[in-house]
Amino acid sequence: MVNMHKLPTIDFTNKRSLKPGSTSWLATSIEVTRALEEYGCFIAEFDKVTPELNDAVFKGLQDLFDLPTEVKMQNKSAKPMYGYVGQIPFIPLYESMGFDYANTADGVQSLVDVVWPNGNEAFSATILAYNKLCDELEEMVTRMVFETYDVEKNFDDHRKMVTYLCRCMKYRAPEENESNKGFVPHTDKNFITVLHQNGVNGLEVKARDGEWFTVDLEPSSYIVMAGDGAMAWSNERLHSPFHRVTMNGNESRYSIAQFSFLDGIIETPKEFVDEEHPLRFKPFHHFKYLEFFHKEENRRLESVLKAFCGV
Repeated sequence: MVNMHKLPTIDFTNKRSLKPGSTSWLATSIEVTRALEEYGCFIAEFDKVTPELNDAVFKGLQDLFDLPTEVKMQNKSAKPMYGYVGQIPFIPLYESMGFDYANTADGVQSLVDVVWPNGNEAFSATILAYNKLCDELEEMVTRMVFETYDVEKNFDDHRKMVTYLCRCMKYRAPEENESNKGFVPHTDKNFITVLHQNGVNGLEVKARDGEWFTVDLEPSSYIVMAGDGAMAWSNERLHSPFHRVTMNGNESRYSIAQFSFLDGIIETPKEFVDEEHPLRFKPFHHFKYLEFFHKEENRRLESVLKAFCGV
């Protein structure tokens, strides 16, 4: 069957021309917003992460997941789905570890203190440097969207609420006669996701017409994706796509994602509401939404977001 869908690739490598207000910035802003409207995600070419830093990140992830399971399970959080996730019978290939305030030294250290009590300076420095660069990309994309929609006056207040969850993930290759399901179809619950991987593909995205398609990523490429928070904020102009992971081949897939969450209320700006676009979502606290989703009975809902705060 011919795949009709391919994610747009957007170039963020030309630093000089990507200055707010420049012609290149404005053109890229429109590309970004259109891609997030059509597919809910796009491939970003982003070269601020050097090949050396990139290699160090994935070496660090291997070291992290090579730790004993009982050590990894010490990665705990009061926020749902922020700590260790793994050893789940229906997705046996998957495990992940997360930490809050991902672009701060204290945030990275909160994970290291738990899994490497004697410290791991190389891991701390690598992940912090990497996360700060992903933070730059996420902030740039978000600013572009706000400007394209003429709501840039709200941007500074938005930024004050942003916190980052970093999630490190491993999908091992399936054994013989084992399902190749890496992760179940889901939408991201945050605002914007920046996802990177070790060169092993597996991510599949569901297009608006219902077709699933595989995303092929170059080693220097990143996926930028809108989550449910962005969809609600934009009154459904931005699309929060279903996506999943399917493992083929015999290599493990390592990926690292930075999720922006708002520590506060997500509210649709009045600019998004008119006769053609009536208000779809009531204002809601972002972390309360995460808690709602975490309840077993709510995860099976067709749209968790609409059940939680739909008008």
